[in-house]
Amino acid sequence: MKTTAIRIYGKNNLRMEEFDLPAMKENEILAKVVSDSICMSSYKAAKQGTTHKRIPDDVAENPTIIGHEFSGELVEVGEKWAGRFNPGQKFSIQPALNYKGSLDAPGYSFRWVGGDATYVILPNEVMEMDCLLEYKGPGYFPASLSEPLSCVIGAFHANYHLETGSYVHKMDIVEGGNMAILAGGGPMGLAAINYALYRGRKPGKLVVTDIDNSRLELARQLFSEEEAHKKGISIKYVNTANIKNPVEELLKLTDGRGYDDVFVFAPVPQVIEQGDAILGRNGCLNFFAGPEDKQFSANINFYNVHYNSTHIAGTSGGNNNDMKEALMLMEQGLNPAGLITHIGGLDAVIDTTLNLPHITGGKKLIYTHISMPLTAIKSFSEKGKTNSLFKKLAEITERNIGLWSTEAEEYLLGKAQRI
Repeated sequence: MKTTAIRIYGKNNLRMEEFDLPAMKENEILAKVVSDSICMSSYKAAKQGTTHKRIPDDVAENPTIIGHEFSGELVEVGEKWAGRFNPGQKFSIQPALNYKGSLDAPGYSFRWVGGDATYVILPNEVMEMDCLLEYKGPGYFPASLSEPLSCVIGAFHANYHLETGSYVHKMDIVEGGNMAILAGGGPMGLAAINYALYRGRKPGKLVVTDIDNSRLELARQLFSEEEAHKKGISIKYVNTANIKNPVEELLKLTDGRGYDDVFVFAPVPQVIEQGDAILGRNGCLNFFAGPEDKQFSANINFYNVHYNSTHIAGTSGGNNNDMKEALMLMEQGLNPAGLITHIGGLDAVIDTTLNLPHITGGKKLIYTHISMPLTAIKSFSEKGKTNSLFKKLAEITERNIGLWSTEAEEYLLGKAQRI
């Protein structure tokens, strides 16, 4: 079967190509990809090429398919997996396979599977590691966002606090406690806010910071103070760029007690040090943002580590249980549409991936079977003045408070130009 995909050949070397997939083996599965959301990790892989831990050394001769936040439906199931999986099932994939200790992952390391493709072959390793996950909810795009949401879920579960008077580690955030999400106006910060508000174990106070007013306003629009209050959470958005002493002001919001859980969503030493400085007793700082620099470091107050029991946690991605939780929450009604700000086709992937840090907004969602430039949802109305496709998409999204939806997805898939 022929597929069209974005393949990596080395640093800054991405190509859209049509080629034949090999014959499917009895322990493999042929799948149709429908959507993929572009991750900053793909940008890092494209920029680093073979120096990236998950990119094989021989991609110049044997290119791999990029994209790892994808969903679609199964087309043909090999004999080994018949009965467990069936054609027509919708799916998402946990890319962190950890197969026999290897870092190999779909979207980085495999020649025949990645999210930025029309059709792929799922290798045996994906099913062996229980990383092919069925999605039973509406549409396809929520399943594409299950992987980034699982990273946030894993981060929350990885936080820990010492039980008073003992050395028992109590996992997860402090229920009813003070939480701060620093540099939280980006896509993953928005996912963290969404999860904090929706999950059962919630903070009592949530402070979200950024240095960009437009990002904070988007977060406030999606997750308002009023809606958070209904869920029992006091939420406040703070632009720390406008504050002379951010640490002092952030501590005032907790009456000086400090924060039980601090999540850092930017690999910036000053932000990490700010997070460390606002920790309360037994507080946990979670460094979420992965740096490109292998020598990246920041100053930590070890006086507080010793006398106030402050500590650090960090995760890279989520595990299977985190992703299953993400899919379950979306099947139950968690709507991740607020994370999406741009829509595009497969032919938009290369420019979007290579320029991702410079494109404002949240998640960039790609539909792999269509041709469409990356387009901001908020620009649909203007583009609709001369384009009937965008005119209709504008009508649909405006009925949905400016958010993407399964209705918009179905219309796009039915009317857009095929790749």
